[in-house]
Amino acid sequence: MINNIKNETGIALFLVLWVLTLLTVIAGEFCYVMRTEANCTLNFKEKTQAYYIAEAGLNRAIFELIKNDVLPLKGESLFNETKVQELVPRWKYNTDIPEVSFAQGSYKVKIGNESGKVNINRANKPLIRILLNAFEIDAHEKDVIIDSIIDWRDKDTFHGLNGAEDDYYRALPEPYECKDGDFDSPEELLLVRGVTQEMFYGGLQDMVTVFQGYRSKIRRGRGRKRFNYNQININAASAKMLRSLPQMSDDLVDAIIEYRKEEDFKSMTDLLAIVGADVYTQILQYLTLKKSYYYTIDSIGKIKDSNIKESIQALVIIDKKLVEGYSIVYWLDRVKQYPALNDQYPEKERTKDGPKLLNI
Repeated sequence: MINNIKNETGIALFLVLWVLTLLTVIAGEFCYVMRTEANCTLNFKEKTQAYYIAEAGLNRAIFELIKNDVLPLKGESLFNETKVQELVPRWKYNTDIPEVSFAQGSYKVKIGNESGKVNINRANKPLIRILLNAFEIDAHEKDVIIDSIIDWRDKDTFHGLNGAEDDYYRALPEPYECKDGDFDSPEELLLVRGVTQEMFYGGLQDMVTVFQGYRSKIRRGRGRKRFNYNQININAASAKMLRSLPQMSDDLVDAIIEYRKEEDFKSMTDLLAIVGADVYTQILQYLTLKKSYYYTIDSIGKIKDSNIKESIQALVIIDKKLVEGYSIVYWLDRVKQYPALNDQYPEKERTKDGPKLLNI
C-alpha cells in the first residue's frame, strides 16, 4: 500500500514537472512571437517614417531648385531680406549639402545635373572615348565599346569596324537582337558588346545619361539654342568624369571640386587659373557652362537613434515654362546602393510600380 502511494506520488510529480516544462516552452514561444511582432511593427513604423522623411528631403530639394532657377527669372524672390538669405544658404548641385533635421529624424540630399554626364544617345565618338578613359581597358576594348554603342543606337544594320549588330547578339548563349534605336536607360549599356558589369557598376552608370537636352513642346520655338551633346558642364561633372579628361590629374580634380564648393565657374577663364594653359587647351573643347533642365535628386531619410534608412531617387525637370515650375520624369522608391566587392555590384531595388515614367 505504501509502495503504491509512493508510485502515485512520483507519477504525479513527474506530470507536474512535465506540465510546467510544457507551459514554460509555450510561454517562451509566445514571448518570442510577441517580441518578433513588436520588432517587426517597430521596424515597419520606422521604415515608413524614414521613407516620408526622405520624401520631405526630395520635395525640399525641388523647392530649392525652383527658388534658384525659376523664381529669379520671374523677378520673384521668397527671401527679400539679405539677412534671411544669409541664414538660408543656397542649395547647389553636385556639392555636399548638409544633413537637415526633420521630424523624428533627418534627411541627406544630393543633387546632380545631367549636363555633367555623357549622353549615350547623342555623344560623338571622341567624347565617348574620353568617357572610357576612366576605366583600365586597352585601346582595342575601347574601340569595341565605342563602335558597339554607335551600332546599338543607330537605325541601320551595318556594324562598324569593331562594333556589333544582330549577328553578334544572336550568337550569344542567351540571344537577343541589336536595338537599332536610342537607349532608354543607362542600364541598357549592359546589353552592349564590351560593357561589363564591373565597368558599369564601377562608375559608368553615374557618368552617362539618356536625358540632357530638353526637347518637349514647351521649349520649341525660334531662337532656342540647341544643346551641345559633345560637351559636359564643368560645374556639374563628377570627380570621376573630370578625371577622364585629357591630362587631368587627381590634384587638378581636387582643386576644381574645392573651387565649386564656394561658387560655380562663371567663365572658362576661371578654370584656366586652376588647371594651367597646357591642360586648359586640351580640355576646353569638351567643356561648357550650360546646364540641363534635368536634375537627379537622391534623398536619404533616417530616424534618430536607429539604423533604419530609406532612400528615394527622382529625375525632375526644373523650368519656368512648366505650370508648377517642375515635372517629375521618373521616381524610384527605396533605392539601395551596395559597394562593389569582387562579384557583388550595386543594385537598385524598385518597389511598388517601379520607376514612374512620365511622357514629357
